Amino acid sequence: MTKFDKTYWDKNYSDPMSMDGIGNARDHARYLKSFLSIEHVDVSTIVDLGFGYGHLFREMLKTFIPHRAVGIEPSPFAFRKAKLDKLRPVESTDLKIYEEDLLTWCRTDRKKNNQFDLGICTSVFQYLSDKDLKEIIPILSQRIKYLYLTVPTNIELGRQVSELDFKDEYAIHRSREQYQKLLRPHFTFVSARVLESKSFFNEETTSFTDLLYRY
Repeated sequence: MTKFDKTYWDKNYSDPMSMDGIGNARDHARYLKSFLSIEHVDVSTIVDLGFGYGHLFREMLKTFIPHRAVGIEPSPFAFRKAKLDKLRPVESTDLKIYEEDLLTWCRTDRKKNNQFDLGICTSVFQYLSDKDLKEIIPILSQRIKYLYLTVPTNIELGRQVSELDFKDEYAIHRSREQYQKLLRPHFTFVSARVLESKSFFNEETTSFTDLLYRY
């Protein structure tokens, strides 16, 4: 079967509302909004780098009400389900969606519209090769100030098999150390799931003043 076709979604998302980032999408958005508000970080532009069925993307847009937003999704099946009027929180939000994968998005220069305050990237990295990630991650740090990132490590993928009797046939198994090695030159970890771009910030310019939690 073709990667990310209907069969993929039927198998991997058979019960979507029970999944992290879908059934609790509103909680994710509220957590991120509160966390960034504490440090007075303004979010007026958002990009979702693989919005799938759009649950988390929609909640993030509703919570932050950005001036400009972009969403990309490589799966034709999932992309066809996306409706701009249902995703856009208010008419004033300039929202665009593209049917393309993350590597293509990184290689496409849309001039001034390629820089964002916040990027959402959930359950994407595990489907990308090491070669692709080495090309993608530096570009993300140049375009996105703060990245909300989730990706299952080899331990979590193993637990899915043993505890949930579910195996993602397409996910690449990597350790926490492998992901951190790829990310560390370009991003600083400032909280659970939240990364800060080293292209935009350092210890002197960061809004996150609790320096103990920067690594």
